[in-house]
Amino acid sequence: MDAFYNCYMIPRTQLDKTARLLKQFPAVALLGARQTGKTTVAKQIMAAREGQKGGDGSVLYLDLEKDSHRQRLENDAEAYLSMHTDKLVIIDEVQRKPELFALLRALIDEKRVPGRFLLLGSSSPHLVKGVSESLAGRIAYVEIGGISIAEAQKAGINIETLWLRGGFPIPLLADSEQQVGEWHEHFIQSYIKRDLASLFGAAFSDKVLGNFWTMLAGSNGGLFNKEIYARSLGVTGPTVARYQHYMDAAFLTNELQPWSASTRKRLAKASKIYIRDSGIMHALNKINSMDALRGSLHAGSSWEGFVVEQLRLAKGNSDLYFYRTHNGAEVDVVLAKGNKPVACIEIKLSTSPQLTKGFYEVVNDLKTKNNYVIIPSGDAFPMDNGVWCYNLAEFVHDILPDIAK
Repeated sequence: MDAFYNCYMIPRTQLDKTARLLKQFPAVALLGARQTGKTTVAKQIMAAREGQKGGDGSVLYLDLEKDSHRQRLENDAEAYLSMHTDKLVIIDEVQRKPELFALLRALIDEKRVPGRFLLLGSSSPHLVKGVSESLAGRIAYVEIGGISIAEAQKAGINIETLWLRGGFPIPLLADSEQQVGEWHEHFIQSYIKRDLASLFGAAFSDKVLGNFWTMLAGSNGGLFNKEIYARSLGVTGPTVARYQHYMDAAFLTNELQPWSASTRKRLAKASKIYIRDSGIMHALNKINSMDALRGSLHAGSSWEGFVVEQLRLAKGNSDLYFYRTHNGAEVDVVLAKGNKPVACIEIKLSTSPQLTKGFYEVVNDLKTKNNYVIIPSGDAFPMDNGVWCYNLAEFVHDILPDIAK
């Protein structure tokens, strides 16, 4: 069966959450990178709504990528949408018409009932800006990222496949590594040549953007110094910062900030940048098999980025940081609630990890009682000074919910 249709076989946690929030809020925004499954979730909600109400008139679906759908809102959007006040209106790629947000506010205020609008967006700045100005208090947010470990396990997908192929549903479920490679190649080229410019209405150099993305993948999880990138790319520091801002806003990269609260030590101030999807990171580094990944110089940074993204997908209400002093003491992830660190997490590719003195120095600095090492596989076991080692799947399923709640 084609991988596109197989996508429906992976139950997404965001489906139930989105459906629940539509019963509470007039509008819900479902945000995420292109091809993560926003439209699939929306159409499953649409099918459920139509089934419950016994007809196809209960939902109006508008895809603003289609000229015919955009035309319905060109002349008199207010009149058109006012004709459908009894329906759930789903607007896909809503960032293409940010001027809609002020109108949606007026329509919601005229009839403030739950479940009026489901807005799908592939970029955060325009959508969040429009929401903050027009829909505050009227909307709930749901972010849909790549397939999580929990979702993969329910679909019978092992962790190695998820790590190698990444969390986009279509390549994850593809029939061959050739199909995976072709999908990633077209996805990357589409973003370089068209999608980023379309999402943000900004001009990009294909060459600079492509080289920048490749450089980020080659130093995945490294400290981000825009001036170093600028010299290598032949552009200015502000240009690099602008490109990074847009890639982050399109859900392509993840910027992990340094922890700096409640300590007097001199700490690293630069953030760490990860390619959010491990499959994209591997494609940019020409890694196309598990054997190639295991033998790659990028294996450790790839595993670290994969774990950070899985923690981000599952972390609940906690925030993620990293910690690094100028003396070299560091920890990969600090899990925090507000201004209080609650756990230090080190990420190791080896199943027989060794911790440095610097790790324990950080634990002492932050006074965290919950401290862990995450590895790919194996049974849990205790290490020195109360540190526990867990495989990623077990940690996300059994440990993280308790410390992140």
